[in-house]
Amino acid sequence: MDKKIYFVSDAHLGSLAFDNDSYREKKLVAWLDSIKDYASDIYLLGDMFDFWYEYKYVVPKGFVRFLGKLAELSDSGINLHFFIGNHDIWTYGYLEKEIGMKIYKEPLIINLNGKTFYLAHGNGLGKQPLSVRLIERIFHSEILRTLYNTIHPYFNMSFGFAWSKSNRKSKQNLPENNFLGEDKEHLIIFAKSILKKQHIDYFIFGHRHIMVNFMLQKNSQVIYLGDWITNFSYGVFDGENFTLEQFEGNTPST
Repeated sequence: MDKKIYFVSDAHLGSLAFDNDSYREKKLVAWLDSIKDYASDIYLLGDMFDFWYEYKYVVPKGFVRFLGKLAELSDSGINLHFFIGNHDIWTYGYLEKEIGMKIYKEPLIINLNGKTFYLAHGNGLGKQPLSVRLIERIFHSEILRTLYNTIHPYFNMSFGFAWSKSNRKSKQNLPENNFLGEDKEHLIIFAKSILKKQHIDYFIFGHRHIMVNFMLQKNSQVIYLGDWITNFSYGVFDGENFTLEQFEGNTPST
């Protein structure tokens, strides 16, 4: 395997909960630029945008540096894979057609250079509270989306970004912002249930916003990718080993 495969999640670009959105976007672009000569594939595992909703002729404003860099990488032959998260569910063709990304709306089990990967954002997996399951159903309902499309984008986008901000602020001081332990982490519990059915070398998840590399068995690991808010973290698979790293590169000031 001559080139590497990269994994990243949870940039939450456009979030109103943070005052350094431009800085984070530029740093993300700088990271993408730093790996362009080494990457064969880049997997974006959800919540890259804090709120993404596409109308037929309207998409959220902003993110032009990020989207432009992705288009450049796609045009150069790098394969881009985008997994919807719980904040950027509503993509319906724009990212595929304009950027050239492959979109995944379900978890993916894939063999990469002889290793089996389970890839997903992480929301909705395993046993979830009723409230979470209900929200998932609402967000994925095509009927409700059709009704939502009748709302003018001004009100739709304002509501979406305000909801995302409120959601983030409400979680700032919760215990779940830290690793809860093997017996309480629902993604680790979920991974164990999958291992009873088939072997997986690497479970790669976003969603949790913490950096974790947890050994389930001798040849099976669960990785939480962290985020691009405070950790500036990403995963790398070189064909033999997976590592979890942080980007320390410079960010252009303009």
